[in-house]
Amino acid sequence: MTDYDTVSAEVDHEEEIPEDHPRYQDLLTRHRIEKGVEKGITHLQGMHAEGRGSAFDYLLGEETIPSADAAERAAAAHLLLADRPVLSINGNVAALVPGEMAELADATGADLEVNLFNRTEERIQAIADHLREHGAEDVKGLEADASIPNLDHQRAKVDEDGIYAADVVLVPLEDGDRAEALDEMGKTEIVIDLNPLSRSPQVADVPIVDNIIRAVPNVTAHARELADADESELEAIVEEFDREAALEEAEERIRSGDL
Repeated sequence: MTDYDTVSAEVDHEEEIPEDHPRYQDLLTRHRIEKGVEKGITHLQGMHAEGRGSAFDYLLGEETIPSADAAERAAAAHLLLADRPVLSINGNVAALVPGEMAELADATGADLEVNLFNRTEERIQAIADHLREHGAEDVKGLEADASIPNLDHQRAKVDEDGIYAADVVLVPLEDGDRAEALDEMGKTEIVIDLNPLSRSPQVADVPIVDNIIRAVPNVTAHARELADADESELEAIVEEFDREAALEEAEERIRSGDL
């Protein structure tokens, strides 16, 4: 039997965290963010963002609720239908799910692009290298030769042949102002965010209210399941998804869930 009281949140390797620990996912995400800061791919502000997300995940019961799974299936269909799908990577995403994002890119034919609020060339390169270490073959975002309209900070910088030209963009753990700016560009936007009331999921075509460490593998699993689906089947999945109902179900779960 595991003595859970002896399990520290500060571990050298995530393998030291017992998978049957009742707060396993929380300990895992905290560990990965801490390692991301140490490695220079995650900004210190990312630790605060992760803390907020952890609180909402606790209220959701730390599980993928049915509406989130439906959103993840719709996200997979959108990415498979897209002409130019792109998966946006910030510091927290790189720390939490680098290999999982590489697998999603492989399953959907999407490009990976690094995009940071606290942007430095050193961080951009470190994240690109980190993604390649976890299976990514090509990483965009180093050029940043285009700009998202109506943004005046570093998050506006994108690759012209990446996010700027994309028709469908997955933006996990996204800032609200950038999510709104991408929406104004007319892009189909998939957002992963544990707070259904924040601006990012509120403007998303597909709001996924789920922990990113569950959400990204789920989208990949759906994409692989739908790999042989014809266009009409994928379009039906997209059409049937009810974004307002998904947000309402997530909010109701948070407000009245049995913890």
